[in-house]
Amino acid sequence: QVQLLESGGGLVQAGGSLRLSCAASGRAFSSYVMAWFRQAPGKECECVAAIEHWGGNTDYADSVKGRFTISRDNAKNRVYLQMNSLKPEDTAVYYCAARASTIITTNTNEYNYWGQGTQVTVSS
Repeated sequence: QVQLLESGGGLVQAGGSLRLSCAASGRAFSSYVMAWFRQAPGKECECVAAIEHWGGNTDYADSVKGRFTISRDNAKNRVYLQMNSLKPEDTAVYYCAARASTIITTNTNEYNYWGQGTQVTVSS
């Protein structure tokens, strides 16, 4: 069992930056694929970024490539999402998720554990 707790959301102006953090408790964090998802009102949940269990392989949604960076610190049981050049369309609730597998995926249904989410609002 893995518990996930996100932090770092907030209100920022377009062009600004935020860094989300996800603290994981439970066993074998380093063996999980981790990802950040987001869901805006009236839209489907989408995978923003995912990172392999040892951090060597990452995957990003086209809409955030070059602006967002996912990273992890297995010693601290944390995963991060650095978000730069934020746009109003990045406004959403952002969720941290864990997959009990070493194979990276962006498929929402493949993730076993979810945090409660943190709101990110980007004003124009």
